[in-house]
Amino acid sequence: MKQLLVVLAMAALSIVGIIPAKAVEQAWVVKSNENAKILLQVLAKYSPESASQLGVDGFDEMVTDLSRDQFEPTAKDTRAAIAELQRRLKAESHPKIRQDLDILIGSAQDNLRSSALNRKYFFPFVDVTGLIFGVVKQTIDPRVPAERQKALLIRLKKYAGLQRGSRPFTEWAKERTLERIKAAPKLLGPFKGEVEQTLADGPTLIAGIKELLSGSTLKGWESDYAALEKQLAAYNAWVKDAILPKARSDHRLPAEVYADNLHQFGVDISPEELTAKALTSFAEIRNQMNITAGLIAKERGFADPDYRAVIKRLKQQQIPKDEVMSTYAKRLGEIEDVIRITHIVSLPDRKAAIRLASEAENAQQPAPHMSPPRLIGNTGEYGEFVLTTGMPPDPSGKRLSFDDFSHQAAAWTLTAHEARPGHELQFAKMIEAGVSTARAVFAFNSVNVEGWALYAEAEMQPYEPLDGQLFALQHRMMRAARAFLDPMVNLGQITAEGTKSFLMDEVVLSEGMATQEMQRYTFRAPGQATSYFYGYQRLMEIRQAAEVALRGKFDRQAFNDFVLSQGLVPPHLLSRAVIEEFVFRRLGQ
Repeated sequence: MKQLLVVLAMAALSIVGIIPAKAVEQAWVVKSNENAKILLQVLAKYSPESASQLGVDGFDEMVTDLSRDQFEPTAKDTRAAIAELQRRLKAESHPKIRQDLDILIGSAQDNLRSSALNRKYFFPFVDVTGLIFGVVKQTIDPRVPAERQKALLIRLKKYAGLQRGSRPFTEWAKERTLERIKAAPKLLGPFKGEVEQTLADGPTLIAGIKELLSGSTLKGWESDYAALEKQLAAYNAWVKDAILPKARSDHRLPAEVYADNLHQFGVDISPEELTAKALTSFAEIRNQMNITAGLIAKERGFADPDYRAVIKRLKQQQIPKDEVMSTYAKRLGEIEDVIRITHIVSLPDRKAAIRLASEAENAQQPAPHMSPPRLIGNTGEYGEFVLTTGMPPDPSGKRLSFDDFSHQAAAWTLTAHEARPGHELQFAKMIEAGVSTARAVFAFNSVNVEGWALYAEAEMQPYEPLDGQLFALQHRMMRAARAFLDPMVNLGQITAEGTKSFLMDEVVLSEGMATQEMQRYTFRAPGQATSYFYGYQRLMEIRQAAEVALRGKFDRQAFNDFVLSQGLVPPHLLSRAVIEEFVFRRLGQ
C-alpha cells in the first residue's frame, strides 16, 4: 500500500505523456505508446485511482482492491509485463522506441525492487484519510470534465462500503496491516513522527473532503460522506491505539531502502559523494549571498550587511493577505516579459494559473507546488501553481510561523520555479511536443523535474532586482543544504532537531518551513529533497558541455526548448540526446 501512495504522489507530478488534440504524434511515438500500455494496464489493475489521475478511461469508478494481499499478484503481473517488453525489444530496430522500451523495462524492474524492499522491512501503514482526500481533490477539479467527476459518487460509496458486495475501505486496510504484523512480527512500523502528524492532519483532511464535495456540482453524496466521515475518524482512532505504539522511534531507514529511494528519485551517485559536492556548493553560494546582501545593505542603509540579517529585514516586507494573488500574478507577467525579450525559452500560448491552497491542501503538501493538468482528452487545460499559505498545526496543536513565500522579494524566484520558466512550462511544453508516455510518465525522476525548475530559477536570476537575486541564491542554498542534510540525517550524522536549527540559523528559514523540511527528510519523502541540487548540477554540466562544443553556435533558447522536448528522461539519456542530436545537428555532422 505504501507503494500505491508513492505512485499517487508521483502521479501528481507526472500526469504527462498523452497528447491533446492539437499535438501531432510522430509515428514512433504512437508505437512507443502502444508498448507503454502494457505497464499502464498493470498500474490500472492494482491502482485504478492512479490510472484515473493519468486520464486513462474506464477506471473512474474503481478503487484499489485491499480484499487480499496483492504483493505476489502485482509482482507476477509486473514480471510478465517485463518479459513481454523484453520480447518486443529484441524485435525492435527503431532507436527511440528501443530506448523507450529500456525505460519501460527499467521502470518495472525498479518497482519490483522497491516493493520487495518495503515488503522485507516494513508492515503496511495506510493513511486512508490522506489517500481518499487526494482522490477527491484530483477528481473535483475544474479541469476534469463534469461527466468524469460524477464517477466519484460511485467511488465514495465503495470507500464507505455501501456499494453492494463491498466493505468499508478502512476495514480492508486494518485487515491487511494486521495480517502482515501477524505473519512477520519483527517487521518495522512507520516512524512515530509520521503517525503523529497523520493523526494531527486527519480532522483537517476529513473537513477538506466535505468542503470539496460541498463546493462541487455533485448531488447525493451527503449520506455516503457521513458514513465515511465516521469510518475515517474510527480508523484514525485505531491507528492511535494500535499503530502508534508499534511505530519506530528512529526515523532512519535501512541503508538499502534509503539507497533505493535515492535511485528512484534519479540520484545515481553515493550519499557520501552527494554530500561532498553539496557542502562545497553551499559554501560558494554563501559567499555570493554575502556579496549581494552587502550591496542591498548599502543601497537601503541597513547597519548589518550579513546575509542573515539582510534576509530577516527583507522578510519584514510581508505582502498583505488580500494582495498575495495580485502580487504573484504581477511577478508572473514581469517574468514572462523578460523571457520573451531575452529569448530564454519559447512560451506557450496557454496561460499559467496561480491559486491559493486550502487548509487541507496545506496539510497534505505544505510546500508550494505545481498541479499539472490531465493529459488524456486534454482540450487546452493548463497546470496550476498552488501557493501554500502555511504549515498545518503540529501534533501538539501549535501553529508554526511561516514567512518564507509571503514577502515581496521571494515572489520572483518562487514564481520562476513553480510557474514559468519552471514546472508549469515544463509540463506544457511536453504536451505540445507530443512526448511519448515512456519518457513522460515511466521515465519520471525528480532529478529531471526539480533540476529543471532550479535551473529555471538560475536563468531568471540575472534579470531580477537585487532583493529577488538574494532570495534566488537563498533558495539555491536551501537546495544545496538539502543535498547534504537529507543524507546526513538518514545516515545518523546529524539529528532531526540539528537539521531544523541549521536551516533556521544558516539558511534563514522560518520555523514552519524548517519543520516541513525536516519532515520531508525524515518521513514525507526521504531522499527526494536531494534531487533539486543534483538535477541542477547535472543540467548545468550538460549545458556547459554543449556550450564548449558549439561556442558561437550555441543558442540558449534552442537549447532550453530541446531539453524540454525530451520529456523526463534521466540525465545520462538527456546528455546523450543533447550531444547526438542538438550539438551534432548544429555542427552540421
